[in-house]
Amino acid sequence: MAIFSVYVVNKAGGLIYQYDNYVPRAEAEKTFSYPLDLVLKIHDEKVVVSFGQRDGIRVGHALLSINGVDVNGKFTADGKEIIEYLKDSTNYPVSIRFGRARLSSNEKLMLASMFHSCELFDQNLKGALEIADKASNFGPGS
Repeated sequence: MAIFSVYVVNKAGGLIYQYDNYVPRAEAEKTFSYPLDLVLKIHDEKVVVSFGQRDGIRVGHALLSINGVDVNGKFTADGKEIIEYLKDSTNYPVSIRFGRARLSSNEKLMLASMFHSCELFDQNLKGALEIADKASNFGPGS
């Protein structure tokens, strides 16, 4: 069994430490001609595939690089918007790499908060079950 991430959360629900053993699982690189046969959209400051699965490229995969140069969110390395860059036919053929994007800092905080909420629910459930168990010992017929 492998450990992919470690989250340390304090009793108040704050994220104290987080470590990702990030290994990109599914990445696909393909050279496209104009027009692009995938539908891309901006989601959470990343460009993702919203329609048109093919050749290992799945809906939800983020655009990671264009022509071997990593992208920064929704911008190319030289600051152009990716969507506008891909609309221009003079930029083709273009090699694009897709894969699962890393979690942002905000997404990591939301995930840690969810772990904290689950732990609180578990503690409350254990207490309620203990009370119910004790109450069943003093019920009718005892």
